[in-house]
Amino acid sequence: MSYVIDRRLNGKNKSTVNRQRFLRRYRDHIKKAVEEAVSRRSITDMEHGEQISIPGRDIDEPVLHHGRGGKQTTVHPGNKQFSGGDHIPRPQGGGGRGAGKASNSGEGIDEFVFQITQEEFLDFMFEDLELPNLVKRHLTGSDTFKTVRAGISNEGNPSRINIVRTLRSAHARRIALSGSSRGKLKLALAELERLKLEEPDNFSDIQALEEEISKLRVRINRVPFLDTFDLKYNLLTKQPNPSSKAVMFCLMDVSGSMTQATKDIAKRFFILLYLFLKRNYDKIEVVFIRHHTSAKEVDEEEFFYSRETGGTIVSSALKMMQEIMAARYPINEWNIYAAQASDGDNWNDDSPICRDILINQIMPFVQYFTYVEITPREHQALWFEYEQVGENYADTFAQQQLVSSADIYPVFRELFQRRLVT
Repeated sequence: MSYVIDRRLNGKNKSTVNRQRFLRRYRDHIKKAVEEAVSRRSITDMEHGEQISIPGRDIDEPVLHHGRGGKQTTVHPGNKQFSGGDHIPRPQGGGGRGAGKASNSGEGIDEFVFQITQEEFLDFMFEDLELPNLVKRHLTGSDTFKTVRAGISNEGNPSRINIVRTLRSAHARRIALSGSSRGKLKLALAELERLKLEEPDNFSDIQALEEEISKLRVRINRVPFLDTFDLKYNLLTKQPNPSSKAVMFCLMDVSGSMTQATKDIAKRFFILLYLFLKRNYDKIEVVFIRHHTSAKEVDEEEFFYSRETGGTIVSSALKMMQEIMAARYPINEWNIYAAQASDGDNWNDDSPICRDILINQIMPFVQYFTYVEITPREHQALWFEYEQVGENYADTFAQQQLVSSADIYPVFRELFQRRLVT
């Protein structure tokens, strides 16, 4: 038995394997710290990792040692301060964080603190998340291939031998190698026949011709009927066949009813979604749509930083999404997803229109549609209309409420949590 030990070092001249083992061992601590970090800092602040603290008691290793042996008698003195079952208060000070006041008593153990990188931070941040329903039209990281004929090859699998081409090659080879000998043999046979008819007593010449004919036939027979050089095989090659692709529509309400704080929450939600898509999927496109009374397809820069505003007609964004789907993303080739963020405030006559567009023109063709309502107050009419959409498409439609920025990451995980395939 042989063992392979990976002793590669990371950038800080430390063992990469040991670090990965450490991250796996304290996964729960790190994941909890990452969730807390996401809630307290800006989603866009991703240029560094996070400092993780692990209580010292959690990294203690069990130690096996020999006891003193023999029969031991021990007397445990009592005390005047505590009785059985009493709870002992935690010592004040000495905790290692420096936040408590100075004390002349108490002791503790410093917490173990280490830094995780940006890459590790994002790994824990998006762990166990995925785009739902990809099993219907599977999204792969690379192209698929189909096998097609590509002519004839001199090498290949015996099961793919081309018999006609092989025999044709063998016949051509025999002609090329024995052509001159066959010509001489033909002339010698004709001369032998003439001598036997015209000069039957010329035994010397007849014997010489017979010997020459015998040598020519031996020479011709030395050429094998089939040689490995003659073997021809049908050549099959793999031709790239583009795999299924995915597109995510991001629909953001920028109307006048959206306060600056509400818009910031919506932007942070979409920034988190954008990071998740670009990190986990190579073959995915993102379509950005901003809307007030009218909708507009914009690029990433304008989507997150434009200050344009106006009234509120949500159906304009849904109509534009449906038009783009029909024009650029055929459903037999694309996995279609959508995420919509709004404060729920909409022109009253427009909310039923939004419901009808979703039910009849969008939901039958998308894999998953999420609606996030950003409001600390009671739900608006749009929310209740969308509830009817959820009743018709319970597996592919989800809606959640965001009250503050602290809700962004928990709601995001709820919407895109990995689901068990039944």
